[in-house]
Amino acid sequence: MRSLLTIIIILSSALGFGQVAEFSFKQKTYKFPKAKEGEQLSHYYVFTNTGTAPLKINSYVVECHCTELIFPTYEIQPGKIDSVLVKFDTNGKYFAQDRNVIISSNARKKETILRFKVFVEPKE
Repeated sequence: MRSLLTIIIILSSALGFGQVAEFSFKQKTYKFPKAKEGEQLSHYYVFTNTGTAPLKINSYVVECHCTELIFPTYEIQPGKIDSVLVKFDTNGKYFAQDRNVIISSNARKKETILRFKVFVEPKE
């Protein structure tokens, strides 16, 4: 009886370890329409947690302070759809801009990269 209980505990633990969260973005790269320097741009990147465990976004890294990510602070349950909002301040930026946002989470792939591009016309 004791060995049967031990086997059940081990199996249930193994099943718990096999559960992982998984990002599945509809689109990882977005191209904004041409913008004028000084405009504030924003875009929602929609994703689904296609994993078997709740997804938790921990932090993000951007190339400069001109880019911000607003993300859910709660766990996204398996099968649920949510989004992150990327904001880009074009002040002092001009011509071709190609930026990455690196998201850290508890997903199978710990870092996910989102990318956006925009051509910014400089102020006269």
